[in-house]
Amino acid sequence: MAIPTSIALQIITPERMLVREQVDEVEIPGAEGYFGVLPGHTPMLADLAIGELWYRKGQEKIYLAIAYGFVEVLPDRVTVLARIAEPAHEIDIVRAEEAKRRAEERLREYTKDIDYDRARMALEKSISRLQIATRMPLAGRVGRQRMPPPQA
Repeated sequence: MAIPTSIALQIITPERMLVREQVDEVEIPGAEGYFGVLPGHTPMLADLAIGELWYRKGQEKIYLAIAYGFVEVLPDRVTVLARIAEPAHEIDIVRAEEAKRRAEERLREYTKDIDYDRARMALEKSISRLQIATRMPLAGRVGRQRMPPPQA
C-alpha cells in the first residue's frame, strides 16, 4: 500500500464546515499535548485541548484558534470535530482582549461564587485567540479595520 502524498483535512464546528482542503501537514492541540500529522500517520483518536491548530499547504501555514472536541487521524485524512474553531482572520482582537481582562479579574477575586476552572479556561481561550490573531501580516479584526501585528 502506497503512502498518501497529502491529507484530506476537515474542520467542523456545530455551526459550519470551516475547512475542507488537501494539506501537507497539520499540528493539533491534543489533551496530552500538541501532535503533528503527516501523510501516512498511524490511525488514532484524540481529545482536543484549547490552543492553536495550524495546517500547511506548500509553504503557506494557516492558523486557527480551537477548543474542545475530538480529532480522528487516518493515514490520508484528519477530521476535527470542534466545539469552537476560529480562523486568525476572523478573530476580533478587542473582544478577545476584553474576554482576557474579564477572566483575569475573575481569577483575582476570591469568592465562593467564582468557578475557577471556567475562568481559567476562558483565560486560556482568550490568550490563544490573541496569539493566533497576530500570526497574520494584517491580523485580527477591530470592528471592520485590520490591525498590523505588534512590533517586537
